[in-house]
Amino acid sequence: MTVGGALETLLVLGLIWWMYDGYAWLTNSVAADNAARRGLLLAAMAAFLVLALCVPRVFHGTGTAFGGAYLAVVLIHAGLYSRATAESIVRAIAQIARTNIAMALLILAGGIAGGTVQYVLWVAAFVLAWVGSRLSLPDGFAVSPAHFVERHGLVVIVAIGESVVAVGIGAGDLAVDVGLVVVASLGLALSACLWWAYFGVDNDVRVERAISEAPPAARPRLALEAFGYWHLLLLLGIIVIAAGEEHAIAAPGHALQLADALALGAGTALYLIGDVLFRRTLGLGRAALRLAAAGAVLLTVPLGTEVTASVQLAALVAVVGGALMLEASRTRTAP
Repeated sequence: MTVGGALETLLVLGLIWWMYDGYAWLTNSVAADNAARRGLLLAAMAAFLVLALCVPRVFHGTGTAFGGAYLAVVLIHAGLYSRATAESIVRAIAQIARTNIAMALLILAGGIAGGTVQYVLWVAAFVLAWVGSRLSLPDGFAVSPAHFVERHGLVVIVAIGESVVAVGIGAGDLAVDVGLVVVASLGLALSACLWWAYFGVDNDVRVERAISEAPPAARPRLALEAFGYWHLLLLLGIIVIAAGEEHAIAAPGHALQLADALALGAGTALYLIGDVLFRRTLGLGRAALRLAAAGAVLLTVPLGTEVTASVQLAALVAVVGGALMLEASRTRTAP
């Protein structure tokens, strides 16, 4: 993955995740309990589908369609949120809606312009969302702990599942031999480590308890950081890992290009850093071993470029899995 490709991935993921997560907040406050609301949610799903169809060539021809679909997503979101019963929520979403509409217009203008202008305007939209919300999150939003934990946990499961799909894509035209079986198993093992790091033992229960114990007024900021910012890092890490795995599976006995080896190492590091920040925000205990593992996985990059893809994957599984097992052992023996 090149630097340009990494920037494009961050922009597209960040912009889509902002509004996808916005719908998790929406359904937390407005129940889809009548035909009109369900119909609008289906319309939003259709707009999200258009976004997905545009992604492969969004900087090379489909930017305008992406921008139009994004504007539809934003307008439906604002319209549905305005039907909330609590006046404080309606006031809060009015402020966020102005920001979201400004973002959508920047995205649409960038898609129409194309080229360098598109990058500039989309960076501006990204900053407006993620930096602006950090500086001025309105008061009044309600956060249901069980709803947030369930919705975001499902997203992580789906994303990790897609990383497993990358293994199948990379192996699609290869003969099934010992080398392919080994590297595919290592790719699956790495995905299992990602699952273990996020879910662990009763991790969803601990996350829900942490939010429930926070004062109601503090929950929106807590949810924005834990489920917004840090899940963006988690998802970005999974995507980057999947990009590296696809090439690693295709050439298990050969050295990788630097970009592919770096995708495996840096993607795993990003995921672990996101997980550490998520746990720290919610006060889920110390994560020194995970942070150390995030640094150690970067040292596997030379194994991929100088030895083989299989060796780098094995090292990644050993580092991440070893850190998680040692952490579990310490937890069991702690007084």
